[in-house]
Amino acid sequence: MSSLTEGTATQHGNCILPKGNVSLPPGNIMVVDDNPTNLKLLEDMLREDGYEVRSFPLGRLAIAAARQEAPDLILLDINMPELNGYQVCEILKSTKALADIPVIFLSALNEIEDKVKGFRSGGVDYISKPFQFEEVRARVETQIKLRRALQSEHELLERTLGGAVETLWELVQITSPVLALRSRAVRDIVLWIVKRMELRDPWQYELAATLCLVGCIALPEEVFEKGYSGQDLSPDEDRMFRAHPEGAAHLLSKIPRMEIVAEIIQRQHKPETGSSAAELPVQGARILHLALELDRRIYRGATAASAIAGLRCSTRFDGRMVDALSGYSPAQADFEVRRLPLRELRAGMVLEKDFLTKDGNLMVLKGGTILTDTWIERMENFSKTRGAREQIDVRVPGLTVVR
Repeated sequence: MSSLTEGTATQHGNCILPKGNVSLPPGNIMVVDDNPTNLKLLEDMLREDGYEVRSFPLGRLAIAAARQEAPDLILLDINMPELNGYQVCEILKSTKALADIPVIFLSALNEIEDKVKGFRSGGVDYISKPFQFEEVRARVETQIKLRRALQSEHELLERTLGGAVETLWELVQITSPVLALRSRAVRDIVLWIVKRMELRDPWQYELAATLCLVGCIALPEEVFEKGYSGQDLSPDEDRMFRAHPEGAAHLLSKIPRMEIVAEIIQRQHKPETGSSAAELPVQGARILHLALELDRRIYRGATAASAIAGLRCSTRFDGRMVDALSGYSPAQADFEVRRLPLRELRAGMVLEKDFLTKDGNLMVLKGGTILTDTWIERMENFSKTRGAREQIDVRVPGLTVVR
């Protein structure tokens, strides 16, 4: 860094401040230091550059505040009473909701072992005291930009994969509305568990749940219904039904960034087996296994409450996950059956009967299909080219019962 010349900077305590102000992208920064002078100086300097700043004299106060509202970056002093900086950083990194927050250590300790200890405890950078604000600015700006880039990439990945999965789910629905309805029910159960356990990366659990039965599109519908409801299957039917997770995993493993989702689906019947010991695939498979068992019991006619009570008595499932199901009940909606012309169909309506071409020789969509804009367009196209019934029986959703 170039040296500061006379007239361009002033020194206050442990900080050297340059004159002038450079506009930086906004960010939420937390400063933790038991020295009030350092706290005030850093707070003032960072606010000049457009950052939102919160300052704390003790580590435990900073941890409590971060749990309430996570910052984009933490500047953390090492030598503090009660909890030192290393201990604070280790607590942050062991908290799932806070583990990704970058931490820059501030310290007068300049020995190599002190810096190494900082990195081992989870820090991403180290600024020695007395620090120059140009250095603080540069390191803060770098970490904020890196965090923004990672957040943008993560959001783009979620949207891209979410859109691809939604398209796959619509294709599943046209093949088997029953299969699509069960997939949706399993997804709702998984999301209920994930939310109450406050798990990171909920989108991966959601994608796995949404596509957990996609391998069943290769099964005859009656085989799926028998297998899912627990009816007796022939040896060949049983092999077919048990093979569907492997088929789905093989299909999804070809999509970049879907490897973890594919592994969760592959292990849905036997979550404790497999080569991976990573937390997310194992935990995801356990949650999916539990959600499938709950939905199968409900599908066979049990109430949600009685099904959950039965799961509590089993040793097959993680007790924390079963506890997270407390209060769950399937979402229900009131439907009104109407006969409408094709032009009045809307997404969200459900076909009451199979939609056939006018001559009755081709089924365009199966009864039970939840209509989307794509399926309505398909019906319109077949109506124009092959002809179809002018009036269509559909179930129109009314008031949804909110859990």
